[in-house]
Amino acid sequence: MPETTQHNFQAGLQITQDQTEFFQQNGYLHFKQFLPRETVQHFLQELNNIQQLLLEKGIDTVNGIPLKFGRDGNGDTFIQRFAFASHYSKLFRDFLKDPRLQPLLQPLQPYEGRIGENEKDGLVVNHYINTPDSAYKQLGWHTDSPRDLFLGSRIMPMLNVGLHLDDYPKEKGGLRILPGTHNQGIFSLLFKKKYFIDNRPDPKEIGFDIEAGDLTVHDGRLWHRVQQSPYYGEQSRRRVMYIPFVTGAYAPKKADSPTPLYHKIGKVLLKAKKGHSHRPQGNPQPVLATEKTY
Repeated sequence: MPETTQHNFQAGLQITQDQTEFFQQNGYLHFKQFLPRETVQHFLQELNNIQQLLLEKGIDTVNGIPLKFGRDGNGDTFIQRFAFASHYSKLFRDFLKDPRLQPLLQPLQPYEGRIGENEKDGLVVNHYINTPDSAYKQLGWHTDSPRDLFLGSRIMPMLNVGLHLDDYPKEKGGLRILPGTHNQGIFSLLFKKKYFIDNRPDPKEIGFDIEAGDLTVHDGRLWHRVQQSPYYGEQSRRRVMYIPFVTGAYAPKKADSPTPLYHKIGKVLLKAKKGHSHRPQGNPQPVLATEKTY
């Protein structure tokens, strides 16, 4: 794999010409120190509070999106992926109003973009850790575009904006992308890799030297994956919050929204792989899209 050339930027109240040109060519941006470490610690505590609430209530689905569970090095159940995190937290709802996020919609032009707090999977929390009972150690090659096809619409531009909550140099694994593939044709978009099955490194991929508080932006049509950490336990822990920047017709999710087919397939594959579920005991309870539980 080639060495990563560090193209880092500082976030501001506008996207510069250099940033625009870089994104158009490569399909990603990396902003350093978007949030200070002190604020990151507040975010981590908030995530712990939300996790405790979801586990205590026995919730395994939020607005049709299933949670993913694993076990940490102590054998305790924890949530490795959950959606619509801002529905449980004023802190996170306020974060989505950060004025520095709005200029990041610019790469979606000429389409009118918006922060999809109540759409797709909302504000998603991914929690990777490498343990024998972890269900979320890596993620195979994929783009985010086929979700539109599963939902019965044409592929629309979108951005994945990731707030990183742990220090994660590329040697520890983490996000890998194929720069420029957001400009590929429809055939390569759908068939260049075996979706989620292919975890193999690509000679043209790059990784990132991430510090807690960094923000990454990548086009949803870009091929990307998550490399498994070579470390185990606490040293492998990687937590990221993803904000969807979407276009097209407004399509909010609600408590009774059906589970999208791609999540159903993923759940079946995960159960087949693990042979058992780490879902906590208790009856799942629907969560209203407007419910404030903080």
